[in-house]
Amino acid sequence: MDKRFKLQFHAENDGQLLRDAISKYGISKRGLTSIKYRGGAILVNGEEKTVRHALKAGDVITVYFPEEEFSDGLIVEHTDLTILYEDEAFLMLDKPAFMNTIPSRENPTGSMANYICGYFEKKGIHSTVHIVTRLDRDTSGIACIAKHSHIHHLMGLQQKQNLINKQYEAIVHGHVAEDSQAVIAPIGRKNTSIIEREVRLDGQASHTDIKVVKRGFTKDMEPITHVRLKLHTGRTHQIRVHMAHIGHPLVGDELYGGSRELFNRQALHCVMLELTHPLTNKKLQVTSEIPEPMRNLMNN
Repeated sequence: MDKRFKLQFHAENDGQLLRDAISKYGISKRGLTSIKYRGGAILVNGEEKTVRHALKAGDVITVYFPEEEFSDGLIVEHTDLTILYEDEAFLMLDKPAFMNTIPSRENPTGSMANYICGYFEKKGIHSTVHIVTRLDRDTSGIACIAKHSHIHHLMGLQQKQNLINKQYEAIVHGHVAEDSQAVIAPIGRKNTSIIEREVRLDGQASHTDIKVVKRGFTKDMEPITHVRLKLHTGRTHQIRVHMAHIGHPLVGDELYGGSRELFNRQALHCVMLELTHPLTNKKLQVTSEIPEPMRNLMNN
């Protein structure tokens, strides 16, 4: 059984060149080079053809991509994953807090990527890890993983066009006055830190929509607000920076002015991810409820 990832579709017009037909499906020049030299194939009605082949309407075109291998140095580990959605293109996980998305030199094990490798190995999926949407270590919620480099490439194009809709929920300090507002403020790296970001004039354009879900108090009568946030851009620490910028840092986010007396991490969870499926062109929406410890903050 051929375990290579493949695309299959029909030619639409007589005389169309094969290279033009496959370009409609987002296969880059780099992808074509990989197919040609690393074990892929392009077939027309079951026969291998060059990209200069002239098609007839109705011809069956099959593109086989080379098999992928795990990244060098990525340690394979096994654990139970909370899978929200899976098909031939994607694996959508509910990432717990306190788990890195990818390993680092200091922490080569225990990351989501390590465990995804283990899952792929167990299921016989011939792919490496392609992270489409990353989450900070302390942020929980939906993480999107592409099962193949071509899918990752197509999702990268959607991200550049801001076509991936990501929404989060957070608990922040204080009572946010406006029921809904947009924070449009550029974000850049802080001069005195390699980690911290800030709103600054020479930063990258950044846009976050904020909607109040509920205002409340902690058991010690400190005001807090449950907010829902929509990202229009994807800057590092964007939500954390923008909420601190308007005077309402996330509960538990010490880096940006929050307190850990109430919660032992930034109270932030990715609750919804919506994208256009690159193989079906249909909308795909995945959701995740905020974890109980975050809910309990608002129920005291």
